[in-house]
Amino acid sequence: MDAPLSPHELVRPWRRATIVASLVAAVELILLLGAAALLVAKPLSHALQRQAVAAAYTPAKKAAAFVPPKAQPVGKPKLARSATSILVLNGNGQNGAAAAAAARLHGLGYKIAATTNARRSDYATSVVMYRRGFEAEGVRLARDMHVKVIGPLDGIQTSALHGGQLAVILGAS
Repeated sequence: MDAPLSPHELVRPWRRATIVASLVAAVELILLLGAAALLVAKPLSHALQRQAVAAAYTPAKKAAAFVPPKAQPVGKPKLARSATSILVLNGNGQNGAAAAAAARLHGLGYKIAATTNARRSDYATSVVMYRRGFEAEGVRLARDMHVKVIGPLDGIQTSALHGGQLAVILGAS
């Protein structure tokens, strides 16, 4: 004769069945959430794309026309080329660009304070910068080098000029 089953033996198969059923339900829930995300994402991406295209083709608002201030006459340089000292910085990443430019400037009569690399090597165009009071010398250097961008020292400390009055950062063009 068989022995009667204890209450613990009757419960164990139900526990396993409950755990398996819960895992199956969790997997189904994850699959349903993924399918819902895919169904919602496609129309949402199309709506965002239509909105971006519409924004790209709308005409821009007219801004007030920029009127540059009248340029003040710079005057004549106070220093001769032989007395003007220049820091030459390589900002284009090409090996030897600063040395080659320094040699060219030395051939024009300028003193070279130092040549080194700029902090960045992605300058698109060359820039001539001048210390306060040496704007005319900066304009002359820019004209000699055929550089169109001229401005006061920006991002370079005066002490980094090695006693020079001007700095030129060589760009890609």
